[in-house]
Amino acid sequence: MKLPIPRGPLSEHLVDALARDPHDLGMPPVPDTVAFTDEDAQLALFIAYELHFRGWDGVDERWEWEPSLLRLRAALEAPFERALRDLAGPLPDAAPSEVAHALTGVVNADDGPSLAKHLQKGSSLAEFREFVAHRAVYHLREADPHSFAIPRLGGRAKAALIEIQADEYGQGRAERMHATLFANTMTALGLDTTYGAYVDAAPAATLATNNTMSLFGLHRRLRGAIIGHLAAFEMTSSLPNRRYGNGLRRLGFGPEATFFYDEHVEADAVHEQIAATDLAGGFCAAEPQLTGDVLFGAAACLAVDAVWAGHLLDAWAEGRSSLRPGAVSAPGLFLP
Repeated sequence: MKLPIPRGPLSEHLVDALARDPHDLGMPPVPDTVAFTDEDAQLALFIAYELHFRGWDGVDERWEWEPSLLRLRAALEAPFERALRDLAGPLPDAAPSEVAHALTGVVNADDGPSLAKHLQKGSSLAEFREFVAHRAVYHLREADPHSFAIPRLGGRAKAALIEIQADEYGQGRAERMHATLFANTMTALGLDTTYGAYVDAAPAATLATNNTMSLFGLHRRLRGAIIGHLAAFEMTSSLPNRRYGNGLRRLGFGPEATFFYDEHVEADAVHEQIAATDLAGGFCAAEPQLTGDVLFGAAACLAVDAVWAGHLLDAWAEGRSSLRPGAVSAPGLFLP
């Protein structure tokens, strides 16, 4: 993946540094708060996190563990985590044995805007293609951030996570991996399936949804949060994916475009029970002191997604692109 175009002094500092051999980055000024609309800070975090995924074209892989880069990332993570905790709001007080019920309560309390309803019933083709471009930042590496939790778990919780992830990775068949199925949807919509093709087009809110997963997945101390994130992700997936598939059918597309979403309707209905009861329940039984972190991860997942959905719906209501200004010329995209 090519290094993205900088969006401010922090991301410019990183991009310039990564073009050279590893060296001490120093500590450029870091904001006291990292908002979900902060283009520069969210991109800087995304650039740093991607070093732990597939990396950047032409960037020395030793940068992944360069101490000065990790210091800069940590300085950005602290205010970002505070923002996530503020956004998640008050959490229910639940006993470890009641975590599945508490997760259901967190999901039921979510009052974020329904992007799925709009895409099912009223979106234009241009809007649907923009939606897919946004989601490509995650879905072309689907499941990877949550897989960081596997070596941090044991027993019932570990077995449950592996059961879910095995489905995400196509049960060992590359053509059935969910990332591959999403690429097929992109192809049917005339979009570029290259990993990272739409990062420059993705606004801060889109990067924030991905940065939330990376923050939780890469820190062992936040293993409860990544489990809660995955549980909420699975518990709120089946119905929206049914709506996405129906929206594509409304727009005249067939199975080559809808299969990714149709597959998730069935798979995530099963995953919902595994994630809430076996994964989250098993984890909290083994580490009851982290029950609150599980609920935080779930609430943060839903709250950040609501910010992102609101960004798309507000842009479309105003008759403009939900992508970054000037990014509508990104591969395969056009103005609504």
